[in-house]
Amino acid sequence: MCAAREGRWGRRQRALLCCVLVAVWEAACGQLRYSVPEELPKGSFVGDLAKDLALQLAALRDRGARILDRGRTRYFALHANSGHLVTAERLDREQLCEGMQRCVLRCEVIVEGEMKVYEIEVEITDINDNAPSFREAEKELRMSETSAPGSRFPLVEARDPDVGVNSLQSYELSGDEHFSLSVQAGADGEKRPELVLAKALDREEAAFHELVLRAMDGGEPSRTGTARIRVSVLDANDNAPVFSQAVYAVRVPEDVPVDSTLLILTATDADEGLNGDVMYSFKKITDKSLKIFYLDSDVGSIKLVRSLDFEEGDSYEMEVQAHDGGGLFDTATISISVTDVNDNAPELTVSSALSEISEDAPSGTVVALLHVQDRDSGANGEVRCSLAGDVPFRLRSSVGSYYSVVTARELDREEVSAYNVTVWASDGGSPSLRSSAVLALRVLDVNDNAPVFAEARYSARLPENNAEGALVLTVRAWDADWGQNARVRYRLAEGRVRGAPLSSYVSVQAETGALYALRSFDYEEVREVGLWVRAEDGGAPALSSNVSVRLLIVDENDNAPQVLYPPAAAAAAAGAGWTGVELAPRSAEPGALVAKVVAVDADAGQNAWLSYELAKATEPGLFRVGLHSGEVRTARSPLARDAPRHSLVVVVKDQGRPALSATATLTVVLAESVAELLSELGSAAAPAEPAGSLTRWLVLAVAAVSCLFLAFLLLLLALRLRRWRRSQLLPPASGALRGVPASHFVGIDGVRAFLHSYSHEVSLTADSRKSQRRWAADSCCNTLPARPPPDKAAPLLGEDAAGARGAPPDALPQAQPNTDWRFSQTQRPGTSGSQNGEEGGAWPNNQFDTEMLQAMILASANEAADGNSTLGGSTGTMGLSARYGPQFTLQHVPDYRQNVYIPGSTATLTNAAGKSNAKGSSGGNKKKSGKKEKEKK
Repeated sequence: MCAAREGRWGRRQRALLCCVLVAVWEAACGQLRYSVPEELPKGSFVGDLAKDLALQLAALRDRGARILDRGRTRYFALHANSGHLVTAERLDREQLCEGMQRCVLRCEVIVEGEMKVYEIEVEITDINDNAPSFREAEKELRMSETSAPGSRFPLVEARDPDVGVNSLQSYELSGDEHFSLSVQAGADGEKRPELVLAKALDREEAAFHELVLRAMDGGEPSRTGTARIRVSVLDANDNAPVFSQAVYAVRVPEDVPVDSTLLILTATDADEGLNGDVMYSFKKITDKSLKIFYLDSDVGSIKLVRSLDFEEGDSYEMEVQAHDGGGLFDTATISISVTDVNDNAPELTVSSALSEISEDAPSGTVVALLHVQDRDSGANGEVRCSLAGDVPFRLRSSVGSYYSVVTARELDREEVSAYNVTVWASDGGSPSLRSSAVLALRVLDVNDNAPVFAEARYSARLPENNAEGALVLTVRAWDADWGQNARVRYRLAEGRVRGAPLSSYVSVQAETGALYALRSFDYEEVREVGLWVRAEDGGAPALSSNVSVRLLIVDENDNAPQVLYPPAAAAAAAGAGWTGVELAPRSAEPGALVAKVVAVDADAGQNAWLSYELAKATEPGLFRVGLHSGEVRTARSPLARDAPRHSLVVVVKDQGRPALSATATLTVVLAESVAELLSELGSAAAPAEPAGSLTRWLVLAVAAVSCLFLAFLLLLLALRLRRWRRSQLLPPASGALRGVPASHFVGIDGVRAFLHSYSHEVSLTADSRKSQRRWAADSCCNTLPARPPPDKAAPLLGEDAAGARGAPPDALPQAQPNTDWRFSQTQRPGTSGSQNGEEGGAWPNNQFDTEMLQAMILASANEAADGNSTLGGSTGTMGLSARYGPQFTLQHVPDYRQNVYIPGSTATLTNAAGKSNAKGSSGGNKKKSGKKEKEKK
């Protein structure tokens, strides 16, 4: 007994294990099965979907699980919080699966995150919710009184939409002893009640018999349905109607029009009169068929009252009864088969789809999940799917009637940024029907393209001396990507130019690519700048590309020619340009080379092409200059009348626009030997100062003298007051001014020092007879001693020294110094020396006048060295008239003739002559010195 129990327990375990394995296998195959009874209220539990699919509740929500709805009635819903599958409405098995023994509803659950579809089958089990019912609650039967006992008469059948034990199980009859009930089992298993005549009828006893037929099912509790049967007893009718066929079978297409006659029944009755009139009626027909077909009771034709649909029903079977007026009848079976017509296009449903995909998605990425079905059957229901156009996608068959749209290759957003993928579903009918669905897919950009410059290399020409910040050129780069990945920024690569960072020369605007010059370029320093510009996009990681930029500095004429020969002289500092001395023999032939001017230009090209021309010459036509060589040649043979010294000014020009030039000054001496050349150079005077420069200095001197004149007036007034006050307090000082030894007046330097010291330390008064002299020992310590040596007196030279001309310096007695140091108004320096009146004032103590006096004394010394007996071209002019005009005479300078001693010469300074840069003579001031010369003569 224990062994038997263990065997039963083992069998149960094996059975349970088999059930579990079947459930696991079905779940792995993507199909789940549940069973629920009908008539459950909305929201009733069907199954734990999350558990059966082995999904966590959070994953179930995140991955977007849902019930697919393809336009049909939704019977189930997925509860997102619990993961349970529940009913979406009340389920009636008889309504959903009429006439079917097994009622199964199917639905699909899609998990969008996994792009998976699970098929679910829910079996609706029957409950005893329907009682058996008769199509006719009351039925009248007509029987002849001659009917033999044992005759059978078919009764109306009861119908119970339930199945199994809940369906119709038995019939009962009650009400009369003349009749009994017989239930026959049909070939399809149905129970067919028949009324059996148990006792002969007699119309005279009873013309009518009332019966009750009861139908019962097997449910718990059992349900019943009843029908009342009234039997009318008739007179004798010995011929029953007869159908031409026992079974009528017809095949009609599903697209047959409504009101079409499908079949005409034929039944004949040999009787005459009322007993021969045949009437037709449905004996057995379903409610569904009764709504589709109509039977004409008089003619026996069956018409279509509603469109047929092969997908709803492919065959219909019913029984028709033909009966005459005497109550006799015949029964025939009608079978109507519906043939399928390709009247349903395939249904293409997008169950799940992506709206955007990255362009670097790998091949085989699922972008959409499609469901396709065709309600037709056979070849009409065979569906083929395809993609329209040449697109980088393909179809892949999935579970059941599902298809996946996957990428066939890598995408490129730069080629196509968006796709409208059309999926076609075509059936196998003739003609074929098809439907389509469009998938809109946008391709997301990935930074897979580096910026590309518009040109392979850039070059620009930039004139030198450009303005700082000048635009040089603009580089352009495009990126085929989109958005931030296509945003291009520019920057300079590292580099150096002449040892300095490249960024100090040029810069690039990061957004526009404009290249600017940060400094002014000089062609002579930098002729070419090579650099690299990098364009970088805004992707992560960023991509970049480089382009070379070549800047050519264009030369401009900004450098004047530079004269290398003749070499620079001291006169260049004073504006005389270049100077040189060249020797040309007087016997030179025309075209003889005298000199060559050599010049260079720092510019390049046309700006450095030099040309030479003779701008100025002492003797025009004697010399010429080569246009391109700069060679100075004689244009003709020198003549005896030609001056020995010639000054040539050669202009050197470049070919720039505008042209720049420089000058070179050559001094050509016509001499046969070097000794003659040196003699000519020794007899030449110092170079003359340009008139323009002298005029400028004279204007400045006049302005300075005018300003100082007013200051000296105030100063003299103060001194006069001071002396007057001192004279009131102290006795007048007496004594002669001690002279300066003659040994200190040696050479021109001594003269210059003497004039320098006395121009600063001699004070003049308005009254020449009462001159006050004050000596400052510290101011002349380098030139003259404050007192002469005690062994030899050296008084100052007096103003009257005309008698001392021609005597040796040591034999001439020194004249007494002139005590009248004052000048009258007509003898004072300046342009207003002709005014009358007598004013007190001192000689202007300024550097300009001192240097002018030094220059005049030096020029006088040069004339004395040449052997002239007197200095100056004319008496009393000191040689100034030739340079400054006749208006400048000795009346404008102080008379220092008595104080100057020139060694090696017997001449004395009679009228303080002067020569600066040119020789000349004119009439001078003869008011004092002239008188003294006459008295001496």
